[in-house]
Amino acid sequence: MLVLKEIIHRKFNFLMGLLGMVTITSLVVAFYTITKATKDETRLLTRNMGFNVRIIPEESDMNTFWLQGYSDKTMSEQVVDKMIEQKSVNYAHLTATLHKRVQWRGKEVVLTGISKDEREPSGAKKSKMIFAIPPGKVYLGYELAKQFNIDEGDKIELFDSTFEVEKTLSEAGSEDDIRIYFDLETLQKLVKMEGRVNEVMALNCMCSTENGDPLGELRKELGLIAPEAKVIMNSSIADAREKQRKMTDKYFAMLFPIILIICAIWLGSVTMGNVKDRTHEIGIMRAMGFSSSKIGQLFFLRAILIGIVGAIIGFVIGTLLSMQLGPKIFNVTMVAVKPVFNLLYWALLIGPVFAVLASLIPITWAINQDSAKLLNEH
Repeated sequence: MLVLKEIIHRKFNFLMGLLGMVTITSLVVAFYTITKATKDETRLLTRNMGFNVRIIPEESDMNTFWLQGYSDKTMSEQVVDKMIEQKSVNYAHLTATLHKRVQWRGKEVVLTGISKDEREPSGAKKSKMIFAIPPGKVYLGYELAKQFNIDEGDKIELFDSTFEVEKTLSEAGSEDDIRIYFDLETLQKLVKMEGRVNEVMALNCMCSTENGDPLGELRKELGLIAPEAKVIMNSSIADAREKQRKMTDKYFAMLFPIILIICAIWLGSVTMGNVKDRTHEIGIMRAMGFSSSKIGQLFFLRAILIGIVGAIIGFVIGTLLSMQLGPKIFNVTMVAVKPVFNLLYWALLIGPVFAVLASLIPITWAINQDSAKLLNEH
């Protein structure tokens, strides 16, 4: 095949063009892979910071709420069902809870019931954010376990009922250290508040809004679905997540065009060098009756080959770079950086097109030159 003979004959020029294609593909693949890993890890880290939305009864007194950490009013557990039926709401990990402050063994403690399921209006399967407690068992806060020398497997009594301590929790440095956790249904029966909750914990899954007011959007949604409830959002967690997402998007949007332009100039220059070196050959081919399209085909096939081979090599190098350098530069874990194999498909699709477009001007110039002039230039 003529194009392969030409590549073998002019190896250095071909390798320079290939280097340009490999460079752009590697940089784009590496940066995209690291950016995706950064977004995924940020999402998990902010998710692990806890629920950032609290849905409480509308008539809750906010002074009381902030002083004791939960509302002294209750609402029907069916508020969760209403949100699930709506499907399109911007809430995730809906977890119904019930809190009650009582005296136990001479100490004031907080009893908390947590629903065993975290329900998703979207219907998507997601990993749980909080533990599920088996019926008949409890999780015990750090201070309570320490003060009363209670170990996992021990029995405790509450309201004339006996429960096994499934787990003693590590120190939280908050009111959670004097909390006893139950399965929601168990606690509802224990305090005779079946079907009632005083809070639904959730995660705000809105990355951004048109008016820059995600809390306003959440309140509007909930007002239409369940007017008996209202929303409180921990804005610091939501803002941290949004700022991190915008920062990585900004980096990619700023660097990608620069990389693209530099490599386009590189490929175009290499192609022009190849064309200049072959002016005499092109002149001979034109004199022998080869059409402009036939000569152009030779150069375009060469560019396409550079695009395909460069895309494959670039994807491999870019992926390896992201896995090695990503954790060091962008402070993400090695586990978070994974190959994005869809990029190989796009590289193989876009790479040849980009190589052809970058070579279009010099190739067009070459095939439109007069054969006699080209012969004289040698």
